Amino acid sequence: MSPPRAILFDVMDTLVRDPFHEEMPAFFGVTKRELIATKHPTAWVDFELGHIDEPTFLAIFMGDREWDRDAFRACVRAAYAWLPGMRELLDELRARSPRPTLHALSNYPPWYRWIDEQCGLAARLDSAFVSYELGVRKPDPEAYLGPCRSLGLTPGEALFVDDRASNCDAARALGMDTIVFDGADGLRAALRARGVL
Repeated sequence: MSPPRAILFDVMDTLVRDPFHEEMPAFFGVTKRELIATKHPTAWVDFELGHIDEPTFLAIFMGDREWDRDAFRACVRAAYAWLPGMRELLDELRARSPRPTLHALSNYPPWYRWIDEQCGLAARLDSAFVSYELGVRKPDPEAYLGPCRSLGLTPGEALFVDDRASNCDAARALGMDTIVFDGADGLRAALRARGVL
């Protein structure tokens, strides 16, 4: 197997901690399960797809419940942090020569900018493909094919890394090599096996 020409990384729970698990429920004083049951059923996905803007999202996310939207935004923004070992791994990949190009492929709303500001993703990635700009979310085939076209690659020339097996399955069905992320050490070993490190 030839080393990939590009690596596309999921962001939430692959590169960066997702505040949906802890910080968002804690902000509302509920468990994650309770938040899922209480929140608007499609607001987040619509926000991720760019179908609604931030003011609309904030207006409908928790229905009629009274809550401080500015404090919520600040809570979420402050929560983004690198997963252990991932900043270092990206830095190591960037330092290699030759190296595959490195890209984000993320289901996320315009708040992706906050992740970049908090974690400095743009300094470590060559580009980002984010659902709110693409208008499509993984595992839709176009979420993978569109970035490949933009990069001038066939799916078989790209490696996709995601913590969700279902997203990896969809990419693999299109001919991409995939790694289901389970931590920096496991990813490092999988990249070594592919001749990337």
